[in-house]
Amino acid sequence: MIDKLVIVESPAKANTIKKFLGGKSKVVASMGHIRDLPKSKLGIDVDNDFEPQYINIRGKASLINSLKKDAKEAKKVYLATDPDREGEAIAWHLAYILGLDPKSICRVTFNEITKSAVKKGIENPRAIDLNLTDAQQARRTIDRIVGYKISPVLWKKVKRGLSAGRVQSVAVKLVVDREEEIEQFIPEEYWNIKAILSEKKTEFEAKLVGENGNKIELHSKEDVDIILDKIENAKYIVKEVKKGEKKRNPAPPFTTSTMQQEASRKLNFSIKKTMQVAQGLYEGVKLPGKGETGLITYMRTDSTRISNEARNAAKVHIESVYGEEYYENRFFKTKADSQDAHEAIRPTYVELTPESIKSSLSSDQYKLYRLIYNRFIASQMSSAIFDTVSVLINANGYDFKANGQTLKFKGFMTLYVEDVDKEENDDFEMIPELVEGKEVKKIKIESKQSFTEPPPRYTEASLVRTLEEKGIGRPSTYAPTITTILTRRYIEKVQKQIYPTDLGRIVNKLLIENFKDVINVEFTANIEKAFDEIAEGKVVWKKVIRDFYGPFEENVEKVEKELEHVKIEDEVSDVACEKCGRMMVYKIGKYGKFLACPGYPECRNAKPIIETIDVPCPKCGATVQVRKTKKRRNYYICENNPVICDYISWNKPKPGEKYTETDDIEELKKETKTRKKTANKKSTKKTVTKKKNSK
Repeated sequence: MIDKLVIVESPAKANTIKKFLGGKSKVVASMGHIRDLPKSKLGIDVDNDFEPQYINIRGKASLINSLKKDAKEAKKVYLATDPDREGEAIAWHLAYILGLDPKSICRVTFNEITKSAVKKGIENPRAIDLNLTDAQQARRTIDRIVGYKISPVLWKKVKRGLSAGRVQSVAVKLVVDREEEIEQFIPEEYWNIKAILSEKKTEFEAKLVGENGNKIELHSKEDVDIILDKIENAKYIVKEVKKGEKKRNPAPPFTTSTMQQEASRKLNFSIKKTMQVAQGLYEGVKLPGKGETGLITYMRTDSTRISNEARNAAKVHIESVYGEEYYENRFFKTKADSQDAHEAIRPTYVELTPESIKSSLSSDQYKLYRLIYNRFIASQMSSAIFDTVSVLINANGYDFKANGQTLKFKGFMTLYVEDVDKEENDDFEMIPELVEGKEVKKIKIESKQSFTEPPPRYTEASLVRTLEEKGIGRPSTYAPTITTILTRRYIEKVQKQIYPTDLGRIVNKLLIENFKDVINVEFTANIEKAFDEIAEGKVVWKKVIRDFYGPFEENVEKVEKELEHVKIEDEVSDVACEKCGRMMVYKIGKYGKFLACPGYPECRNAKPIIETIDVPCPKCGATVQVRKTKKRRNYYICENNPVICDYISWNKPKPGEKYTETDDIEELKKETKTRKKTANKKSTKKTVTKKKNSK
């Protein structure tokens, strides 16, 4: 007989929890969801008040039978799935499968997998929170309706296999909109003038900021030349010296979003990779003498709150390692729309420093754990203190300004500095001691022409930040959303920057022209607020679905009628088909655009679009082509490779550059050889098929 049966999602989590429960307890894993909507149909009974038609997930029959058997033998069953809406929904489905009353005391949660947290959770079980499960059902239902109703429109008008989604399509729209901003951007000329000055043999820079106390902007060389002429022989007199002290406070401990952003910037992790590594740290890592140990708190959270226990542990650590002057008890304000169900992401055991357990972690686990650990400890440390000086210098009526600061007390910066702020703190301008009314020596005057720049392209980190700022999605959805649109090839990453693909642009155009009430930031953010209200018990989830479905269904029917006789014409190229003479057209395939004969199926000619650069091959002088690996990373290869020339490189060649082969090029050579062999096999199969057909 089993005393306690505890059901969690993953085997790793089960292994970590087992050691905390004595007696005849058993911990098993459900392996994630065990019931879901069917993939083959909508799975929402719209005629029966939008009742979801759940089915057992294919391939989980033996697992379900095993769970039922264990549940029958157990005196008490505890559903200990993750402490969020998704986890609550999994617990609700498990209760249904096992014949448990969801209102019975069967649900336990813990924010961290430690002995005290697990025991506390088991000692304080509760009923399943039906408000949370309803919020998850509402999200699942609306996302299923949007996806299954809009996607077929894309299949008919663009190509089969495409998908649309309430969140993913808005994310694509953000990327496309940003790219259009960049393309339409008109640079504006502006100039800066700076003086290199000296006092007591110490040089410093001062920038022109105004004339007679008024701000000045320079937009042409003519304006610059006039000023340069006026200040050429002027005296540079110190007009004002302001000294002060500035404090800089540490960043709060990580939320899901800030962890994803910082791991992207500091570690070059993708959003998906960050969450996979964090999941492993949360569920448990095997440590010598300790066994499976959960190292961080739950990694899906939008709260910056930390427990008093963790706060006290940080205090002891900081004072013992750095000194009392480095500790400051800090509380961080959580955003108004934060769910605040969990703490911030932090280490579960402060005594387990990254260095002390490095040998037990993989390289990626160590890097992310160190980031989480240092960020948390730094969040409870003293402010950094800077001595600042601001100087105003006048030259013939023109005002030059110099700002400087020196680090007086490092505080939290001893341990951690946010990557986005790194540049502004690495090198501080040193300004010599200056006296008001005194002249300083002019060394030289420099002027520089610049042009305004367009907004930067999104990176994974900045796209997550924007999704969060605009209220699109929640901590659990950022990673799957970006992963989905990358997998669907609506966007692509090139050296961290995100570009919309041609396919992404086409899909986005069709969606915003025909479903603008759904595929927009405001609707997506508002529906997220509705889900929050359901979770809080303020709104009935079926009402949210009813209010949404009527207008949406009318829109879908209208669009289908309007597009029924509309054919999206293929863009015609200037390349003639060498087999039949027709002008080839651009088509969208799995890997992007390619050229195809419009005479299909009579003429099946198709070929890739070869992108080239204007720099010749460093080895033979021929044309260099730009190609992509399976992971969509650009590389550069000679058009004569492999017949005459073997030039191939990750880096774009520069004019006059001599080619030197790097160590990591072997990986690239192997991939190109593998792809050639695969292409040859496909070609051989096609030839054999043609011969069979002709017989």
